[in-house]
Order: sequence, then C-alpha cells, then structure tokens
Amino acid sequence: MSGVFVSVGSMMPFDRLVRAMDEWAAANPGIPVEIQIGKGTHEARHARWVRTLALPEYQARVAACDLFVAHCGMGSIISAIEAGKPILMLPRLQAKGEHNTDHQLATAKHVGVRPGLHVAADEADLKARASALIGASAPPPAPISRFADPAFTNRIRAFIEA
Repeated sequence: MSGVFVSVGSMMPFDRLVRAMDEWAAANPGIPVEIQIGKGTHEARHARWVRTLALPEYQARVAACDLFVAHCGMGSIISAIEAGKPILMLPRLQAKGEHNTDHQLATAKHVGVRPGLHVAADEADLKARASALIGASAPPPAPISRFADPAFTNRIRAFIEA
C-alpha cells in the first residue's frame, strides 16, 4: 500500500492518535490511510482500519507505505528503520491516561533528532507534519543492523571468559 500506515502498537489504546489521523484522512481523501487501532474505542470513519495485525502483515504494511505514523514505541521505531521508511511519531502522555509513565517523551527527545525519525508535539503538529512528509519524498531513517558489531560482542565474550 502506498500511502500512510498508522499503528498504535499492540499493548495499549491510543485514541488521540487514531482520531487525529482519521481527521487527516478526511482532509486528504486522495491519499490511502490505514490505521491499526488496537484496543481503542475510536473507529476511524475516513480511513480503513483494523484492530490488530499478525506480525508478517504488520511488517508488510510498514514496508509498503510511504509514511509510517505511530506512537514513540521502540518496536515501531525499529520497524521503520528496518523497512527504511520515514516515521512520524506522537508520544503517548501519562497525563492523558495513554501510558503509565512519560517515557515516550524521553524517547522522542533522543530519537527525534535522527534523520527520518520525526516527532510531533501535538495533534495539530502531527497533521501538519504528515502533510509535509507525504507531499515530499521524506528521507528514510539511517539503517541499523539487527546484530551487534562483532568487535563489541568479542569484547563482551573476552570479558566473560576472563
């Protein structure tokens, strides 16, 4: 699917993200949008939606989209990097009951400076950034390896064996 794929992750609902991207889909009817809504109560009216996806289907959606939109979870970030797709993130907020801590704000602060990893401050910023990113050829995030550098693992092995 070219277009936008949105995911709230598999653990907690994130209706604020779903609602914002559903509103964005309404304002951009020519762009396909699919939202994985999880356990949330907001069911999109202007975008296709599914509750959950098996991992292979999720990975296929990320690989096929032009822009991946998600919460600031490490699984989402790693999925975007592995697929070479730009990701736009909205951090979950403890004050809004979206998580039990504000660790996603810390994650956003540290990863939002990497190329291809974009962080929105709020719903309005999310929609504005989605429009800007989908309208341009957004650069993908810098690739990472699924495996640690062999020199690093050799140093750990030498330490353990000593």
